[in-house]
Amino acid sequence: MNIFRSFEEAKFIRNPVVTTGSFDGVHIGHKAILDRLKMLSEKHDGESVLITFDPHPRMVLYPENTGKDFKLINTQEEKLELLEKAGLNNVIIVEFTREFSKVTSEQFVREYLHDMLHAKVVVVGFNHHFGFNKEGDYKKLWAWQGKYNFEAEEIPEQDIQHETVSSTKIRKAISEGYIQRANAYLDHYYIITGRPEKYITDESLNLPLFFRIPITDRFKLLPSPGIYAVSTEEGQIYSKGMAVIFKRSEDNTEVLLNIFDDRNFPVDHKLTISFHKKISGAVNLFDSRAILKINSAKEEISDLIY
Repeated sequence: MNIFRSFEEAKFIRNPVVTTGSFDGVHIGHKAILDRLKMLSEKHDGESVLITFDPHPRMVLYPENTGKDFKLINTQEEKLELLEKAGLNNVIIVEFTREFSKVTSEQFVREYLHDMLHAKVVVVGFNHHFGFNKEGDYKKLWAWQGKYNFEAEEIPEQDIQHETVSSTKIRKAISEGYIQRANAYLDHYYIITGRPEKYITDESLNLPLFFRIPITDRFKLLPSPGIYAVSTEEGQIYSKGMAVIFKRSEDNTEVLLNIFDDRNFPVDHKLTISFHKKISGAVNLFDSRAILKINSAKEEISDLIY
């Protein structure tokens, strides 16, 4: 997958089939759009393109509302990995600024989609809005097809068990610990990536070996405190284990990982942790009773994940 940091870099993409949006979570609704991009790009002998933004537009437009409560399902690195797995050919990451936010919907279509990219098809999700004050929508794209020489297509809402999928609903499910529900919406496991560090505990507590997973992106959404069944991928090595989301203080939440196999687990290597299910509520690792909860969780997880 090619990653571009400007439209100028991306202007030589062949017969672009384009969509735009934040795509936080790369959930089942996003995948429906990406699958359609793939089909259309093959039809037009072209390439699929996502135009996305960094930072998230809300951080620029509403900075007063992006404090500790504003979180995203994926870091930028995680999102790019998921997009590549979904088969996307190209990502254009646009620096979102106050100035860029004032670009009107028709100006965006004319100057970027038409003049620079020469888009063949523009695909958007249900009820998608873009441009200054979100004035652009699918109806306008449809009306501009002849004027700017592209085809416009809208992908309908995606439902799971008769419930419409959205990034907002997924964030709520994750933050409340309903990981299985979130995974169904996502159509993949909720993930955390990081480089493990050894975590030293009081030996008298007889706790298993834990690794701390540093969370370097302050906007990364974490599940509610508790013990979770997880699996990990490090290169071609797959392992099962448990993750403990541990809140030290109001502003300090740690992610701790215990791997069940006995191999010499490498520290400071990039690791992807996939969350399967919440096993129990919050646990205090400084409490002698923690070992009982952890051992019980370990037995349940060993039977749960194969």
